[in-house]
Amino acid sequence: MPERTTDELLLAKAGDGDQAAFLELYERHRLPIFRFAYRLLGSVEIAEDVTHDCFLSLIKRPGNFRSERGSLRSYLFAAARNLALKHFRNLGRETGLDEVSEEPQVSERQQPLRRLLDDELAAKVRDAILSLPAFQREALVLFEFEGLSLNEISDVVGADVGAVKARLFRARGALKSILRSYLNSSREIVTLKEA
Repeated sequence: MPERTTDELLLAKAGDGDQAAFLELYERHRLPIFRFAYRLLGSVEIAEDVTHDCFLSLIKRPGNFRSERGSLRSYLFAAARNLALKHFRNLGRETGLDEVSEEPQVSERQQPLRRLLDDELAAKVRDAILSLPAFQREALVLFEFEGLSLNEISDVVGADVGAVKARLFRARGALKSILRSYLNSSREIVTLKEA
């Protein structure tokens, strides 16, 4: 079985005009970059623009990526982060978002009350994440949703691992605090319904 072509080799080929190599890179990394941008920005349209711009800048200036500094994946997350921060600066705000598009619906097989509570919890979690300060939100999204290691997150955000750990710790603590009353009240509703 042939080995998977490395990102670095594909980028070199793409830089030489190989469209198939660029498309393979794009398909490998598009969804994680989009999800990250969406969770930071809360808008499908803006996340699509950020994702597109990340890959556009990569193909226009492939020399900006340096493998000795980290993986291509980390580079793309950092580029998406920078574009999201640029978007926030252009809007004159650093944190918080007003609108969030719908996320995928819960399975129809679930009971109506459970489905309602799950949908409500997803909205509460989404709102809670969006209410976090930007640095905490990006650390949480990269770690919990995108599965990056602390070292990779450190590369993406340009902070040391200790700062990333602290941001992640504070983000989790804030989420627990924000969601505690909601989770307690929803458990009571389920218990009453089952009784």
